[in-house]
Amino acid sequence: MKKLLHAVLAITIAMISQVASSAWDPDEEAEYHQGAQEALAEFKKNYPDAQKFINMAAGYVVIPTVGKAAIGIGGARGTGLLYEGGAVTAMVTLTQLSFGFQGGGQAYSEFIFFEDAATLANFKKGNFELNAQASAVAITAGVSADAAFEDGMAIFTQEKGGLMYEAAVGGQKFKVELK
Repeated sequence: MKKLLHAVLAITIAMISQVASSAWDPDEEAEYHQGAQEALAEFKKNYPDAQKFINMAAGYVVIPTVGKAAIGIGGARGTGLLYEGGAVTAMVTLTQLSFGFQGGGQAYSEFIFFEDAATLANFKKGNFELNAQASAVAITAGVSADAAFEDGMAIFTQEKGGLMYEAAVGGQKFKVELK
């Protein structure tokens, strides 16, 4: 059991530290911006209150595609953009690790809205983490979910495809590369 725990810890550290620093690439930004705008359009179509969150937020992150896979130990990864006042201000990379009864694979989009400048500033400092207790509203076509800011953030996910079963605990870590 102790060896398994050490192996899991080593994998966790490797996944989280995997995010490498690189110079800002305008071509990469354009590619992510297009994907983010497509994901945002789909989000607005499926969630009637989406524009309310966009208008109220001090800033928001759109990660067009997060890929997730698991067999006991799971991981997810995706890259997107931070928008402030409609302009791109940072590239954001999400890394997630989870443990528990889980298996399968899926892809989803993730949207994070920041209620105020202080919460947004904390996120922009980099290496931001959401623990297992952070809750996201899962959006499906035509849904009208009651969502609100919690601890200065509102988090939404929208499934793109795949099949996943899970009863797991994990968290998300974000790396923010300012423009």
